[in-house]
Amino acid sequence: MTMRVTGQVTVPGDKSISHRALMFAALAQPGARSVVREILDSADVRSTAAVLRALGVPIPVFSPAMTITGVGRRGLAAASAALDCGNSGTTTRLMAGILAASAFRSILVGDDSLSGRPMRRVARPLEAMGARIALSAGEHLPMRIDGGALSPLRWKSETASAQVKSAILLAGLVAGVEVTVEEPSPTRDHTERFLRALGAPLTVGPTVAAGSVTLAPVVRDLTGFDLTVPGDPSSAAFFAGLASLADAGSLRLLNVLSSPTRDGFFRTLSAMGGAVARSAPCDTESGEQVTTYEIAPARLRSTRVGPGEVPSMIDELPLLACLAAHAEGETVISGAEELRVKESDRIATTVANLRTIGAQVEERPDGMVVVGSDAPLRGRIITHGDHRIAMAFAILGRRRGNAIEVDDPDCVAVSYPSFWRTLDEVTR
Repeated sequence: MTMRVTGQVTVPGDKSISHRALMFAALAQPGARSVVREILDSADVRSTAAVLRALGVPIPVFSPAMTITGVGRRGLAAASAALDCGNSGTTTRLMAGILAASAFRSILVGDDSLSGRPMRRVARPLEAMGARIALSAGEHLPMRIDGGALSPLRWKSETASAQVKSAILLAGLVAGVEVTVEEPSPTRDHTERFLRALGAPLTVGPTVAAGSVTLAPVVRDLTGFDLTVPGDPSSAAFFAGLASLADAGSLRLLNVLSSPTRDGFFRTLSAMGGAVARSAPCDTESGEQVTTYEIAPARLRSTRVGPGEVPSMIDELPLLACLAAHAEGETVISGAEELRVKESDRIATTVANLRTIGAQVEERPDGMVVVGSDAPLRGRIITHGDHRIAMAFAILGRRRGNAIEVDDPDCVAVSYPSFWRTLDEVTR
């Protein structure tokens, strides 16, 4: 039976920008009103909202247009209990930066998955600024933060991490001190774009390796803003993959965030022979741009993804591996060690599941090699509660001839609660 795709998809608001919109609205000058439209209503973003509420910020119930009243950079109040970050690494690491500059003690906790993820990488620069931080076994949650006045910092990151970079920038913002972050390779720049759009004194400059960002001391309070959150390119990628594997039809993906730090999947899909068309980008209120993609079925060929491309498509790599299982040739993914410390070990999980359904794949310490084939793929995959794994194999399961069962379909609620409904609506 052939698979046809049709229609258009408005993917949920970008998760990274949704987190930051809540935080910057909270830190805006006391009484400043920000309107956030089309925020991603997901478990992770709700974790950020809950943490901010516990710190005294009047975050309303989620709606298509939320109005948030700022409390100021130093207006947060100590929580009466531990701050539950759920499964959200973004909530944990970015809030750690804010709390490091807040003059009270906070304790960040999370679920079992989050509690196994590395936190020393964000604690080290914040400690270098003067915060006192304690971690379980020196690496994991719970994280106790005794915040207060901080010192300026110039930090050279050993690992490319937008979350660590953002934590340092947010600590500098709240503390009113200069911070500079140098990275070994470019990472997502949503925090920088947001800060610049709100008038913060931020500059970006090159280094020998990649780039650096400097936030000068912020002396004026941030203003409120009116933002429509762009569509999440990581969510859009799944439907781009679906259309590429289809036998007929096409899909339009509307108002998707367009950023060179986030569109690596779409560039790679095009390089694999994918039929990818895009509109001219339009500006948004947070300093970002949006575009509309149109994707049609295509005969995909293999590709090589190296360390330079990984940061711009880190969340989409399990999906890319699934597409590679039906691409002509041998696809190599390398320099992706960061996948091992996501919601699951995404290298091991992706490889094990591809083998389970009959694909030929080799696991490597920093990635994998996938050999493409037209043979049907069938079986039951284990997600380990990881939303990206569930969605990637769900897309692969819709290809003609495949039959793939996902063990935990509900885990997609972390980033895309309406995923299954949308998947059914656009396939025939």
